[in-house]
Amino acid sequence: MDKKEIYEHLANIYLDASSKSSKKKRNLKSYPKPVRNFILAAGLIVFVLGGITYSNINSRRSGAQIALFLHQDAAKINFNFDPAKKETFSLDLKQLNLSKYNSLAFAVRKTNPKDIVSLKVEFINRFDEKSEVYVKNIPGKWGDQRINFSRFAKINDWRQMKSLAFTIEEWNSRQKSGIVYLDNIRVLK
Repeated sequence: MDKKEIYEHLANIYLDASSKSSKKKRNLKSYPKPVRNFILAAGLIVFVLGGITYSNINSRRSGAQIALFLHQDAAKINFNFDPAKKETFSLDLKQLNLSKYNSLAFAVRKTNPKDIVSLKVEFINRFDEKSEVYVKNIPGKWGDQRINFSRFAKINDWRQMKSLAFTIEEWNSRQKSGIVYLDNIRVLK
């Protein structure tokens, strides 16, 4: 079957179902070609819009959110505090407007399960306003972290962000060396 035959078949099914209540039966071929095309196009539009609406309703019910990925690949902070005092992984946000977003999310894990490590997360905007939040007790297995922007209290303007940095500091780690991995760094609406 080609496309035209499929459309005509679907239109016949639609028209037959709707015309059962009437005494006179009409099939799609009895309509002029412009009317047939309009009926098929209207049916297709209704079908597509119904699917989009259903999808949006279900995504809201499931708690799905809009995310902007800042860095999707796994990042590695390999710290060794002899002689360094801190190790950082940073992202240049290139004046990115984050004013419509409300939180930062990322996956994180450490390699040494016995180590107690905290991670400093710091945003800087175009006015050089800096604000940091500490994520304590990084898990040994992948765990998702979410930080609301309201916790970055010293940032007043989220419209032109300069950078985002993740830092392991010597005083925030029991061991002198180790590895912390970050993945799927994103902001959420």
